[in-house]
Amino acid sequence: MAGPWYWKKALLWYALAAFVIAFDLLTKAWALASFQYAQPVEVTPFFDWLLLYNYGAAFSFLSEEGGWQRWFFSAIAVSVSCMLVVWLARIRPEQRWEPLALALILGGALGNLYDRLTLGYVVDFISLHYQQHRWPSFNIADSAICAGAIMLLIDLWRSKDSEVNE
Repeated sequence: MAGPWYWKKALLWYALAAFVIAFDLLTKAWALASFQYAQPVEVTPFFDWLLLYNYGAAFSFLSEEGGWQRWFFSAIAVSVSCMLVVWLARIRPEQRWEPLALALILGGALGNLYDRLTLGYVVDFISLHYQQHRWPSFNIADSAICAGAIMLLIDLWRSKDSEVNE
């Protein structure tokens, strides 16, 4: 086995991922119990609760296919999650930003995976809009994945900057 493994420190990040999963599943259960399908509930002029089922990936990509996408996206989520579990265990204990980003992505991926495997679709319920223009509905897991991905991009940008300045 090459390189150090920091399983003990990784437990903190796994716990954060578990929190994201739990929060995501609780909010999805609340949305399912509280809202009628495809009936927006206005919260502000630009924000609604809007319960929708996403059979595809981000932005309903491939949602109109015949059902194979459920297993395809599930396999991707399992593969990426396994990679993230190992990646988190190999990050030096003094690092904070990168493992935080990875834990958010891991929790989001597993939250949506749970929906895909148990329901056959992902529950979305957050809707942002301006006049007639709607952003695709999303959920807490999607938000965690996006936040983690943005953090990784910022980390990459910061790393490139520090290499140039050295």
